[in-house]
Amino acid sequence: MNTNVATIVEWRDYYELTKPRVVVLIVFTAIVGMFLSVPGWPGIEPLIFGTLGIGMAASSAAVINHVLDARIDILMMRTRGRPLPQGRLTERAALVFASGLCVISMSILWFLVNPLTAILTFFSLIGYAVIYTGWLKRATPQNIVIGGAAGAAPPVLGWTAVTNGWTSAALLLFLIIFVWTPPHFWALAIARKEEYAKANIPMLPVTHGEAYTRLNILLYSILLMLVTIMPYLIGMSGLIYLAAAIGLGAYFLYYAVRMYRDHDDEELPMAMFRYSIRYLGLLFGALLVDHYLFFQLSI
Repeated sequence: MNTNVATIVEWRDYYELTKPRVVVLIVFTAIVGMFLSVPGWPGIEPLIFGTLGIGMAASSAAVINHVLDARIDILMMRTRGRPLPQGRLTERAALVFASGLCVISMSILWFLVNPLTAILTFFSLIGYAVIYTGWLKRATPQNIVIGGAAGAAPPVLGWTAVTNGWTSAALLLFLIIFVWTPPHFWALAIARKEEYAKANIPMLPVTHGEAYTRLNILLYSILLMLVTIMPYLIGMSGLIYLAAAIGLGAYFLYYAVRMYRDHDDEELPMAMFRYSIRYLGLLFGALLVDHYLFFQLSI
């Protein structure tokens, strides 16, 4: 392999460490938070620099997650092909990369956005990369519930990037993602139960069984349906969002009911997991469209 090809392959590995598909969803929910924080245009500087800083911080957290999970990733079919378990990159190189992303992101947020967003983003990074990955993930079957707080932060970060503060509406966006996280991740945990057991990770289906986990997925899905209607009830959004929330939520609940009743369909947990990702993107997209159209109609 010549030098140029080797360099391209290496940078693809660095790119994979950042979990780009996850970061895209994180950044999108942060952008929605930016737009919902003000009646009109949030401003070009917070939009550009806030998005860049939050995205780079999320990427840094993802790289640290890869480093801390490298020893268990090799035991799981879903993750064993990652750059660190395969030895394509060293942990030292990954940590240097993560540190660089962290320093640059914090500098952008502190100096070009505002210190509050930088501080909250840093705590979110530590919450996911260190507290969840390094401790909670291996300590309790409620790991994803507690650790979900870090993953639910991006809309609030987007909100503070524009307003240098937050309101109850921003916290409601946080709550939506916080409640969405357990059924989203537990569906994957059921599909990968044997792998988590092999890696000695106490995910809920490993410690309490699939039946109990499926019941919790159903209960959280019902709660999610109720929480996602709240933006309309408090006047934060209009009928466009309400229709989307009910339609998307009903289909989410349909998956949850099927999961609760049907334990024989081995493809169902992954189907629900994949839908849950689309669900969150579409739900926040509906919030954005509804907010924009409401603003246009009101001027």
